[in-house]
Amino acid sequence: MKEKKSTMNISATGGSPVKKAVILAAGLGTRVLPASKAVPKEMLSIVDKPAIQYIVEEMSASGIENILIVTSRGKEQMVDHFDRSPELESALKRKGNGVLCERIRAISYLANITYVRQLEMKGTGNAVMAARGFSGGEPFVVAYADDVIIGDEPAALQCIRAFEETQKATVAMREVSDELVKKYSSLEVQNIRDNMYTITNMNEKPKDGEILSNFSIQGRCVLPAKIFDILEKTSPGAGGEIQLTDAMKVLATTEGMVGVDFTGNRYDIGSKLGVLKAVVEIGLLHEEVGDEFREYLKQLTVDN
Repeated sequence: MKEKKSTMNISATGGSPVKKAVILAAGLGTRVLPASKAVPKEMLSIVDKPAIQYIVEEMSASGIENILIVTSRGKEQMVDHFDRSPELESALKRKGNGVLCERIRAISYLANITYVRQLEMKGTGNAVMAARGFSGGEPFVVAYADDVIIGDEPAALQCIRAFEETQKATVAMREVSDELVKKYSSLEVQNIRDNMYTITNMNEKPKDGEILSNFSIQGRCVLPAKIFDILEKTSPGAGGEIQLTDAMKVLATTEGMVGVDFTGNRYDIGSKLGVLKAVVEIGLLHEEVGDEFREYLKQLTVDN
């Protein structure tokens, strides 16, 4: 694979810029069965791209050069998708479709992508531990493969900017309903300025009486390498698994974290409704089919 040239600089606070990302893509996708029995949920199509391509494109647009995808058995399609396909490229060229050929070829050069398998489903913390060697002591983005985020500015870049300014672990967050905050996480926050907050505590899947606020982590984090030492000492939490949020809670309560109330639309492609929302909303913005799709939806609502 062709390597992207390094653009490493020293940030204003003296730390290295964030150039690595870990995508957590080992989950079984039980919420989108039976589709995920044959096709990994990360490969479910949103218009004309698999969901995970949107995430890799976001990382690339955020300045990420090296990506580790934590995967599991039966997800070889992801590996193939980001590999070169000389036969397909040649066929497209023969048919005179050079533009599409270049689009297909460019997928392989979004970043330097490597893979590691999570051998047992022991939680997000266990999955992140598989990236210790990849990190090499440097900070890194964590992206949850269930979360496709589309906006004018990449959500990961918004978090990276805050991390490089503060040198503190940073999460993308958003206010959600009481019902959803109990399914996700609850953050104790205090505004710094604009859409940046200090996080001093967090609860994973809080019960009644444990909700700190309706701000919840939404699929993107930037973490320092010290998170691995904390994870080594983290006991199983919710679901009997090692939760990344439990390790992040240690950082929040001991040195504080940063939360970015990010801009952009988040789609939970681990759920059937989330996939449908993504297809409709991204489809409406698609340069090839968006206008025709909009007219179709208008007619559909009239007819029904």
